[in-house]
Amino acid sequence: MKLKYCLLAAVLITALHSCVVMSPKKYKALVAERDSLSTRSVSLEEEVAKLKADTAKLHQEIAKLKGNYSSLTDKYNSLNTNFDASSSKVTQLAGDLQKREARLKEVEEILKKRDEATNALKDKLSKALLGFKESGLSVDIKNGKVYVSLTDKLLFPSGSIVIDDKGKQALKQLAVVLNKEQDINLAVEGHTDDKKIKNLGQIKDNWDLSVLRATSVSRYLTEVEKVDPHRVTATGKSEFQPVDPAQTPEALAKNRRIEIVLTPKLDELYNLISK
Repeated sequence: MKLKYCLLAAVLITALHSCVVMSPKKYKALVAERDSLSTRSVSLEEEVAKLKADTAKLHQEIAKLKGNYSSLTDKYNSLNTNFDASSSKVTQLAGDLQKREARLKEVEEILKKRDEATNALKDKLSKALLGFKESGLSVDIKNGKVYVSLTDKLLFPSGSIVIDDKGKQALKQLAVVLNKEQDINLAVEGHTDDKKIKNLGQIKDNWDLSVLRATSVSRYLTEVEKVDPHRVTATGKSEFQPVDPAQTPEALAKNRRIEIVLTPKLDELYNLISK
Protein backbone atom coordinates (compact mmCIF):
# COMPACT_ATOMS: atom_id res chain seq x y z
CA MET A 1 0.00 0.00 0.00
CA LYS A 2 2.82 2.37 0.88
CA LEU A 3 4.58 1.40 -2.32
CA LYS A 4 1.46 2.24 -4.30
CA TYR A 5 1.30 5.78 -2.88
CA CYS A 6 4.98 6.23 -3.56
CA LEU A 7 4.55 5.28 -7.19
CA LEU A 8 1.57 7.65 -7.57
CA ALA A 9 3.54 10.47 -6.06
CA ALA A 10 6.41 9.80 -8.41
CA VAL A 11 4.09 9.97 -11.42
CA LEU A 12 2.61 13.30 -10.30
CA ILE A 13 6.00 14.76 -9.66
CA THR A 14 7.13 13.68 -13.13
CA ALA A 15 4.04 15.25 -14.76
CA LEU A 16 4.45 18.52 -12.91
CA HIS A 17 8.08 18.60 -13.86
CA SER A 18 7.13 18.02 -17.48
CA CYS A 19 4.74 21.05 -17.38
CA VAL A 20 7.18 23.26 -15.62
CA VAL A 21 10.00 22.53 -17.98
CA MET A 22 7.83 23.25 -21.31
CA SER A 23 10.05 25.18 -23.65
CA PRO A 24 9.19 28.82 -24.60
CA LYS A 25 9.12 27.89 -28.28
CA LYS A 26 6.41 25.29 -27.78
CA TYR A 27 4.47 27.69 -25.64
CA LYS A 28 4.58 30.40 -28.31
CA ALA A 29 3.43 27.90 -30.90
CA LEU A 30 0.46 26.99 -28.76
CA VAL A 31 -0.41 30.65 -28.23
CA ALA A 32 -0.10 31.34 -31.96
CA GLU A 33 -2.32 28.39 -32.74
CA ARG A 34 -4.88 29.65 -30.22
CA ASP A 35 -4.84 33.15 -31.80
CA SER A 36 -5.16 31.64 -35.28
CA LEU A 37 -8.14 29.61 -34.18
CA SER A 38 -9.73 32.71 -32.66
CA THR A 39 -9.18 34.72 -35.89
CA ARG A 40 -10.63 31.93 -38.02
CA SER A 41 -13.61 31.73 -35.72
CA VAL A 42 -14.31 35.45 -36.19
CA SER A 43 -13.86 35.12 -39.96
CA LEU A 44 -16.23 32.16 -40.07
CA GLU A 45 -18.84 34.10 -38.08
CA GLU A 46 -18.58 37.03 -40.52
CA GLU A 47 -18.89 34.66 -43.49
CA VAL A 48 -21.93 33.01 -41.90
CA ALA A 49 -23.52 36.44 -41.34
CA LYS A 50 -22.82 37.39 -44.99
CA LEU A 51 -24.28 34.11 -46.21
CA LYS A 52 -27.38 34.70 -44.13
CA ALA A 53 -27.73 38.23 -45.58
CA ASP A 54 -27.22 36.91 -49.14
CA THR A 55 -29.77 34.18 -48.47
CA ALA A 56 -32.32 36.72 -47.24
CA LYS A 57 -31.65 38.89 -50.33
CA LEU A 58 -32.10 35.88 -52.60
CA HIS A 59 -35.41 35.09 -50.90
CA GLN A 60 -36.55 38.66 -51.56
CA GLU A 61 -35.51 38.44 -55.21
CA ILE A 62 -37.29 35.09 -55.55
CA ALA A 63 -40.43 36.58 -54.04
CA LYS A 64 -40.17 39.55 -56.45
CA LEU A 65 -39.66 37.23 -59.42
CA LYS A 66 -42.67 35.18 -58.36
CA GLY A 67 -44.71 38.38 -58.20
CA ASN A 68 -43.48 39.41 -61.68
CA TYR A 69 -44.21 35.96 -63.01
CA SER A 70 -47.73 36.08 -61.58
CA SER A 71 -48.27 39.55 -63.06
CA LEU A 72 -46.97 38.43 -66.47
CA THR A 73 -49.19 35.36 -66.30
CA ASP A 74 -52.21 37.58 -65.65
CA LYS A 75 -51.23 39.88 -68.53
CA TYR A 76 -50.76 36.89 -70.81
CA ASN A 77 -54.16 35.50 -69.88
CA SER A 78 -55.71 38.93 -70.43
CA LEU A 79 -53.99 39.33 -73.81
CA ASN A 80 -55.02 35.83 -74.77
CA THR A 81 -58.62 36.63 -73.86
CA ASN A 82 -58.46 39.90 -75.82
CA PHE A 83 -56.92 38.07 -78.76
CA ASP A 84 -59.75 35.54 -78.76
CA ALA A 85 -62.28 38.39 -78.57
CA SER A 86 -60.47 40.27 -81.35
CA SER A 87 -60.34 37.16 -83.52
CA SER A 88 -64.08 36.71 -83.03
CA LYS A 89 -64.65 40.39 -83.89
CA VAL A 90 -62.46 40.13 -86.99
CA THR A 91 -64.41 37.08 -88.11
CA GLN A 92 -67.68 38.95 -87.56
CA LEU A 93 -66.41 42.04 -89.40
CA ALA A 94 -65.19 39.89 -92.27
CA GLY A 95 -68.66 38.38 -92.53
CA ASP A 96 -70.27 41.84 -92.42
CA LEU A 97 -67.86 43.05 -95.09
CA GLN A 98 -68.78 40.17 -97.36
CA LYS A 99 -72.46 40.98 -96.89
CA ARG A 100 -71.84 44.67 -97.62
CA GLU A 101 -69.83 43.82 -100.72
CA ALA A 102 -72.65 41.57 -101.90
CA ARG A 103 -75.19 44.37 -101.32
CA LEU A 104 -72.91 46.87 -103.03
CA LYS A 105 -72.70 44.58 -106.02
CA GLU A 106 -76.50 44.36 -106.08
CA VAL A 107 -76.78 48.15 -105.91
CA GLU A 108 -74.24 48.53 -108.72
CA GLU A 109 -76.20 46.07 -110.84
CA ILE A 110 -79.44 47.97 -110.20
CA LEU A 111 -77.79 51.31 -110.99
CA LYS A 112 -76.34 49.79 -114.13
CA LYS A 113 -79.84 48.68 -115.14
CA ARG A 114 -81.15 52.16 -114.32
CA ASP A 115 -78.51 53.80 -116.50
CA GLU A 116 -79.23 51.39 -119.33
CA ALA A 117 -82.97 52.08 -118.99
CA THR A 118 -82.34 55.83 -118.86
CA ASN A 119 -80.22 55.79 -122.00
CA ALA A 120 -82.77 53.64 -123.80
CA LEU A 121 -85.56 56.02 -122.75
CA LYS A 122 -83.58 59.03 -123.97
CA ASP A 123 -83.07 57.37 -127.34
CA LYS A 124 -86.79 56.60 -127.65
CA LEU A 125 -87.81 60.13 -126.72
CA SER A 126 -85.22 61.70 -129.01
CA LYS A 127 -86.61 59.71 -131.92
CA ALA A 128 -90.25 60.34 -130.99
CA LEU A 129 -89.74 64.10 -130.56
CA LEU A 130 -87.20 64.62 -133.32
CA GLY A 131 -89.59 66.85 -135.28
CA PHE A 132 -89.88 69.36 -132.41
CA LYS A 133 -86.19 70.00 -131.77
CA GLU A 134 -86.14 73.00 -134.10
CA SER A 135 -89.02 74.46 -132.10
CA GLY A 136 -87.11 74.50 -128.81
CA LEU A 137 -87.30 70.93 -127.49
CA SER A 138 -84.28 69.08 -126.12
CA VAL A 139 -83.71 65.71 -124.46
CA ASP A 140 -80.76 65.28 -122.07
CA ILE A 141 -79.58 63.05 -119.24
CA LYS A 142 -78.54 64.60 -115.90
CA ASN A 143 -77.94 62.76 -112.63
CA GLY A 144 -79.44 59.52 -113.90
CA LYS A 145 -82.64 61.23 -115.08
CA VAL A 146 -83.99 62.18 -118.50
CA TYR A 147 -84.87 65.85 -118.92
CA VAL A 148 -87.28 66.81 -121.67
CA SER A 149 -87.13 70.58 -121.91
CA LEU A 150 -89.78 72.48 -123.92
CA THR A 151 -89.53 76.24 -124.34
CA ASP A 152 -92.64 78.25 -123.59
CA LYS A 153 -93.03 79.26 -127.25
CA LEU A 154 -93.47 75.56 -128.14
CA LEU A 155 -96.32 75.11 -125.64
CA PHE A 156 -98.02 78.42 -124.83
CA PRO A 157 -98.92 81.72 -126.40
CA SER A 158 -97.12 84.63 -124.75
CA GLY A 159 -98.26 85.09 -121.11
CA SER A 160 -100.80 82.25 -121.38
CA ILE A 161 -101.29 79.02 -119.49
CA VAL A 162 -103.36 77.40 -122.27
CA ILE A 163 -101.43 74.88 -124.40
CA ASP A 164 -101.57 75.59 -128.12
CA ASP A 165 -101.94 72.99 -130.89
CA LYS A 166 -98.22 72.66 -131.58
CA GLY A 167 -97.56 72.07 -127.90
CA LYS A 168 -100.29 69.45 -127.76
CA GLN A 169 -98.68 67.58 -130.65
CA ALA A 170 -95.34 67.49 -128.83
CA LEU A 171 -96.97 66.28 -125.59
CA LYS A 172 -98.95 63.66 -127.53
CA GLN A 173 -95.73 62.18 -128.93
CA LEU A 174 -94.20 62.28 -125.46
CA ALA A 175 -97.23 60.49 -123.98
CA VAL A 176 -96.97 57.68 -126.53
CA VAL A 177 -93.54 56.80 -125.10
CA LEU A 178 -94.59 57.34 -121.47
CA ASN A 179 -97.61 55.05 -121.77
CA LYS A 180 -95.34 52.28 -123.02
CA GLU A 181 -92.80 52.85 -120.24
CA GLN A 182 -94.86 52.21 -117.13
CA ASP A 183 -91.84 52.13 -114.80
CA ILE A 184 -91.13 55.83 -115.33
CA ASN A 185 -92.22 58.60 -112.97
CA LEU A 186 -92.37 62.17 -114.24
CA ALA A 187 -92.14 65.57 -112.59
CA VAL A 188 -93.49 68.50 -114.60
CA GLU A 189 -91.59 71.67 -113.64
CA GLY A 190 -92.60 75.17 -114.70
CA HIS A 191 -89.83 77.78 -115.09
CA THR A 192 -89.95 81.49 -115.97
CA ASP A 193 -87.51 84.30 -116.62
CA ASP A 194 -86.99 87.04 -114.01
CA LYS A 195 -89.15 89.67 -115.68
CA LYS A 196 -92.12 90.89 -113.63
CA ILE A 197 -95.63 89.86 -114.63
CA LYS A 198 -97.78 92.65 -116.12
CA ASN A 199 -101.51 92.64 -116.85
CA LEU A 200 -102.10 88.88 -116.63
CA GLY A 201 -105.34 89.06 -114.68
CA GLN A 202 -105.42 86.68 -111.74
CA ILE A 203 -101.83 85.50 -112.38
CA LYS A 204 -100.00 87.61 -109.81
CA ASP A 205 -96.36 86.76 -110.38
CA ASN A 206 -93.87 84.27 -111.83
CA TRP A 207 -94.69 81.75 -109.10
CA ASP A 208 -98.29 81.63 -110.28
CA LEU A 209 -97.28 81.46 -113.92
CA SER A 210 -94.76 78.60 -113.39
CA VAL A 211 -97.16 76.55 -111.28
CA LEU A 212 -100.18 77.02 -113.56
CA ARG A 213 -98.21 76.11 -116.68
CA ALA A 214 -96.90 72.97 -114.94
CA THR A 215 -100.43 71.94 -113.92
CA SER A 216 -101.73 72.65 -117.45
CA VAL A 217 -99.17 70.24 -118.92
CA SER A 218 -99.82 67.66 -116.19
CA ARG A 219 -103.57 67.92 -116.70
CA TYR A 220 -103.24 67.48 -120.46
CA LEU A 221 -100.98 64.42 -120.10
CA THR A 222 -103.23 62.73 -117.54
CA GLU A 223 -106.71 63.72 -118.73
CA VAL A 224 -106.24 63.76 -122.50
CA GLU A 225 -103.31 61.42 -123.14
CA LYS A 226 -104.22 59.08 -120.22
CA VAL A 227 -100.86 59.03 -118.50
CA ASP A 228 -101.37 57.52 -115.03
CA PRO A 229 -101.71 60.54 -112.68
CA HIS A 230 -100.08 58.56 -109.88
CA ARG A 231 -96.84 58.86 -111.81
CA VAL A 232 -97.04 62.65 -112.24
CA THR A 233 -95.93 65.51 -109.99
CA ALA A 234 -96.42 69.18 -110.93
CA THR A 235 -94.22 71.91 -109.45
CA GLY A 236 -93.48 75.56 -110.10
CA LYS A 237 -89.90 76.83 -109.86
CA SER A 238 -90.59 80.45 -110.86
CA GLU A 239 -87.44 82.33 -111.97
CA PHE A 240 -85.04 80.75 -109.50
CA GLN A 241 -83.49 77.93 -111.55
CA PRO A 242 -82.38 79.58 -114.78
CA VAL A 243 -80.36 77.62 -117.30
CA ASP A 244 -78.69 80.84 -118.49
CA PRO A 245 -78.20 83.76 -116.07
CA ALA A 246 -77.57 86.29 -118.83
CA GLN A 247 -80.11 89.01 -119.61
CA THR A 248 -80.05 88.62 -123.38
CA PRO A 249 -83.31 87.81 -125.20
CA GLU A 250 -81.89 84.38 -126.07
CA ALA A 251 -81.06 83.60 -122.42
CA LEU A 252 -84.46 84.76 -121.19
CA ALA A 253 -86.15 82.56 -123.81
CA LYS A 254 -84.20 79.52 -122.59
CA ASN A 255 -85.27 80.16 -119.02
CA ARG A 256 -88.98 80.28 -119.92
CA ARG A 257 -89.60 76.57 -120.21
CA ILE A 258 -91.35 73.42 -119.06
CA GLU A 259 -89.04 70.65 -117.95
CA ILE A 260 -90.41 67.13 -117.72
CA VAL A 261 -88.05 65.12 -115.56
CA LEU A 262 -88.34 61.38 -116.14
CA THR A 263 -87.04 59.05 -113.44
CA PRO A 264 -87.01 55.25 -113.62
CA LYS A 265 -88.74 53.71 -110.61
CA LEU A 266 -86.13 52.46 -108.19
CA ASP A 267 -88.30 50.38 -105.85
CA GLU A 268 -85.87 47.50 -106.09
CA LEU A 269 -82.99 49.78 -105.09
CA TYR A 270 -84.90 51.47 -102.28
CA ASN A 271 -85.98 48.11 -100.87
CA LEU A 272 -82.39 46.90 -100.96
CA ILE A 273 -81.08 50.01 -99.21
CA SER A 274 -83.78 49.90 -96.52
CA LYS A 275 -82.86 46.35 -95.46
